[in-house]
Amino acid sequence: MRIGILYGGSSPERDVSLNSGRAIIKACNDLGYQVLALDPRAGLESLIPELKNIDLVFNGLHGGDGENGVVSGFLDNLGVKYTGSDKNSSILCIDKHASKELVLKEQILTPDWISLSLEDKLIENNLKYPLVVKPNSEGSTIGLTIIKDSSKLTDAVNLARKFDKKILLESFIAGREITVTVVGDRAYPIIEIIPKHELYDYECKYIKGMTSYVCPAEIQKTLSSSIQSIALDIHNLLGCRHYSRVDFRLDKEGNPWFLEINTLPGMTETSLVPKSAATLGINFNSLIQKIIDEALKI
Repeated sequence: MRIGILYGGSSPERDVSLNSGRAIIKACNDLGYQVLALDPRAGLESLIPELKNIDLVFNGLHGGDGENGVVSGFLDNLGVKYTGSDKNSSILCIDKHASKELVLKEQILTPDWISLSLEDKLIENNLKYPLVVKPNSEGSTIGLTIIKDSSKLTDAVNLARKFDKKILLESFIAGREITVTVVGDRAYPIIEIIPKHELYDYECKYIKGMTSYVCPAEIQKTLSSSIQSIALDIHNLLGCRHYSRVDFRLDKEGNPWFLEINTLPGMTETSLVPKSAATLGINFNSLIQKIIDEALKI
């Protein structure tokens, strides 16, 4: 079977995607597939001749068109099978405001937030600190700032708007950073993330030694099962398929607060999805095979 690995691209997360792609390419080679590396940096149309001979595309892109529905819609139009969520789910999940609204309607906890477009006026009197200021449609904490008072508000807003016309001002939830991987119809063990910085930022995510990970997280069994169930419910509610990663903050009272969902989570050696799978005895190659199997079910 011929598998095309989409990686790189032109989003701010290009470097991470290149690392993910290299790892996926190696795994697919190890698994015995015929592998074709596909970097759409020059435009998706340039890949059409190559895609005509592909049985499956493994989407290793992060952010941008890879995760916002453009690539999935493009592949759907070509009739090419691919890993990851479809166009409609991708559009919904990349939009933090829209996905939080839908989750909130199902009475799942998510931090209070204000959504601001360019034309919206910011009324500072309505804000309660600390706040998380972030782009509405970016990942890897790109453009994100935690602010404790109004003195940093303008800088935080300006930074976020460099990456998106729409931004979120979200209540900061004090507590533990946790994440849940979903593959197929199963939620994998919870990971607790303990960064050296106050914020689990880009450096902490992608540089070895900058973050400690505990998996399975040291959470009481009943609560852990409940959080995994909520993660799976969110995955299904937002129409995700094959795999995803759901991020939460766990407050001091043991309440999990949904932050966002990643439809194409990282697949580097420091990435969280492989770490969670490993605690179940699933090595990286086996994880890639499981995702491929999910995509081939359609």
